[in-house]
Amino acid sequence: MAKLSLALSAILVGSASGFSMTMNSQTGSNSRRDILQKGAALATAIGAPAAANAYAVPDLAYPFEALEPYIDAPTMKIHHDKHHATYVANINKATEGKDEVDILELQLNALEAGPAVRNNGGGHYNHAFFWDEMAPPDEAKKSKPSAELEAAIDKAFGSMDEMKAAFEARAAPGALFGSGWVWICASSDGLKLVGTPNQDNPLMKGVADEVMFPILGLDVWEHAYYLKYQNRRPEYISNWWNVVNWNKVSENFAYVTEKKAGVPVRGS
Repeated sequence: MAKLSLALSAILVGSASGFSMTMNSQTGSNSRRDILQKGAALATAIGAPAAANAYAVPDLAYPFEALEPYIDAPTMKIHHDKHHATYVANINKATEGKDEVDILELQLNALEAGPAVRNNGGGHYNHAFFWDEMAPPDEAKKSKPSAELEAAIDKAFGSMDEMKAAFEARAAPGALFGSGWVWICASSDGLKLVGTPNQDNPLMKGVADEVMFPILGLDVWEHAYYLKYQNRRPEYISNWWNVVNWNKVSENFAYVTEKKAGVPVRGS
């Protein structure tokens, strides 16, 4: 960016010098000064940090009602249009005037960056990740874990059913008190089950024993289920499997295995 700014300044300066040769001494001096001032302003603008609104709420890949009867349309609309939008508005405010950083990259040092980035940057990444791992029940039913993912699940948990049972136990109110998320992550030692409070995620340095890469995650904040399930979080968790898109989860697993990095999300 700095090189681009200097190049543009040089071009504009050269243009000013050439242009001034065709003018008389009085008007040429003033015109040259004007051009140089405008050139400097343009170069400064181009080299400046990104403006606000660097992040955006991605559109859902399906209608609000598409996950019925397991997740209701009013919950999806409020969750997406209100809760997620609030995280995005707040992370844009927290990073205004600073260099633009992809929301995935922002996760690593979110704890050091402070509560505004940790809570809202995490909230944006987590929700953008969450929307794209789900699909309408008919599509989700047809989806399957890849052979590689199935083998990794069997190695880490014993079987798909045992993984689901462990996941549901970790997401239960007694195990994850209050608000938070539950994740299946790729770690240096295979797949691991991780629970995080609030909008934390395992991509954040300091949240777990090591930085890990989520391939599947569930939002267990009350706003994710309360309109339909009220205080019946376990019912919400068990029903959620009906909308998990295993094709997408398999893509996530393949990506983090190859790249040794977190899954990019839309709206970043």
